[in-house]
Amino acid sequence: MNAVADDLVLEIRDLHVALPPGAERAFAVEGLTLALRRNEILCLVGESGSGKSLTARAVMGLLPAPRIRATSGRISFGGEDLLRVSAARMRTIRGADISMIFQEPMTALNPLMTIGDQIDEVVEIHTGLSAMARRERIVDVLADVHLADSERIAAAYPHQLSGGQRQRAMIAMALILEPRILIADEPTTALDVTTEAQILKLIKELQARHDTGVLYITHDFGVVAEIADRVAVMQRGRLVEFDDAARVLNEPRHPYTRALIAAVPSLVPQKPPIAQTAPIVLATKGLRKVYRLGGGLFGGRTRTLEAVKNVDLVLRRDETLGVVGESGYGKSTVARCLVRLIEADGGEIRFGDTDLRTLAVKHLRPFRKRIQMVFQDPYGSLNPRYRIGRLVAEGPLVHGIEAGAAYARALDLLDLVGLDRLAADRFPHEFSGGQRQRIGIARALALDPEILIADEPVSALDVSVQAQILRIIADIRDRLHLSMIFITHDLRVAAQICDTIAVMRRGEIVEYGPTREVFAHPRHPYTRELFASVPGQGWRAPERGLPSRASRSRAPDQALP
Repeated sequence: MNAVADDLVLEIRDLHVALPPGAERAFAVEGLTLALRRNEILCLVGESGSGKSLTARAVMGLLPAPRIRATSGRISFGGEDLLRVSAARMRTIRGADISMIFQEPMTALNPLMTIGDQIDEVVEIHTGLSAMARRERIVDVLADVHLADSERIAAAYPHQLSGGQRQRAMIAMALILEPRILIADEPTTALDVTTEAQILKLIKELQARHDTGVLYITHDFGVVAEIADRVAVMQRGRLVEFDDAARVLNEPRHPYTRALIAAVPSLVPQKPPIAQTAPIVLATKGLRKVYRLGGGLFGGRTRTLEAVKNVDLVLRRDETLGVVGESGYGKSTVARCLVRLIEADGGEIRFGDTDLRTLAVKHLRPFRKRIQMVFQDPYGSLNPRYRIGRLVAEGPLVHGIEAGAAYARALDLLDLVGLDRLAADRFPHEFSGGQRQRIGIARALALDPEILIADEPVSALDVSVQAQILRIIADIRDRLHLSMIFITHDLRVAAQICDTIAVMRRGEIVEYGPTREVFAHPRHPYTRELFASVPGQGWRAPERGLPSRASRSRAPDQALP
């Protein structure tokens, strides 16, 4: 018992974090008790709004007081109660003893400072090292997190790095003082599967090397299966389950835990292949897009980037064609070329007998209503000044539909996507991310399109909300006989909704075929790399009756039945 107590690096007892008056509930965190051990990874799991991130911020002393504040409880670290130490003492602990990796490094990093200068700021405040010694340490820690050419990375600004590189830089900043506790708040949610696998491996590797206790916040049970020693599940601010990872993953007791696990998409494809005799509704041939970079107002050297290279796609009636691959490999560029939001530089986009690339913009209107798009970020694509009813009715109004009919259609579509008709009188900011995505789908359907292009529509959503949106999309597709192009980097999502898969790598299609065939027997090395990177791919939810755990090293065709 004493040995276990000696291993504790953090203990939270009966923590209450109050929300402002008028909030949907009194406490964001209510009566939370849990402990973190040295050299363990404790995953804190739950949907958005469950209190995970506010728990982390309470530990870090970063709650947005006075509106949100810890009202009772204790957070013990090294014999001190972090809720009652002075602000000066908390600043000493923060960074040196307890560090945090934030979900979105681009907003956590200062855009006006180089990566090296931002890390140096942490080291200078907490150590007495000379400038030269600090510089050497920064370069070393950047190399430790597997950032090649660490001297160049140190001199770069955040916008000059990829998402994965920025996240590694954040990890380097968090680990440079070798803290006893590392808090990681959804650090891989928005990353590609291959980058996510690298970051998860890196966190495990550095945790073991430095004997660090890691509190890892996530809503993804695939990540839990990959890295967790123990799991704490939160629902609406309360702890509902807390045990060893193997027990929670394979024998979940609480209904909420079981529901979260049941919402994790399977890697086993669900749909039979579409008949190859079905009519072709859209096809590309030799599609190309080249970006010219550099130059600008003051001239300078320019270079070209071929974002899409001779892409051939075929979409049949009632088919869902999945386009998968990492960010920056041309998926979204293809989608935007198809709807003429950007202009392709070569090839054909055939809609029936018409090559859409050859049409003048003024002749595109009849075709735009037949091909609609659902965007990755619904908040960014919805005008914040308009009410939802107006936003959904906007397309029909532009195309000459009488106002009364357009608004009646908007209300019907809100019903179709599972929203109350009263939502028509509210503004976009009054909805959750999942609700905004439903609004985006309703808006795309307002013109009765024949083809729907969905660009990463569920990538930023909790797994349970993601499952709801996927069910809505599948139901609408089947009821309205839509053909769909579904862009995603999540192979689990692709397995659930796609008939056919096209794998993109660096602007090219490297593998193409029925989803069941590609998932069972991936041929291209890049496709195999994608499968090998899926977190927790050897674990299957017990409700599905599949093996409970397996080795990450198995090939994808061995992991599937």
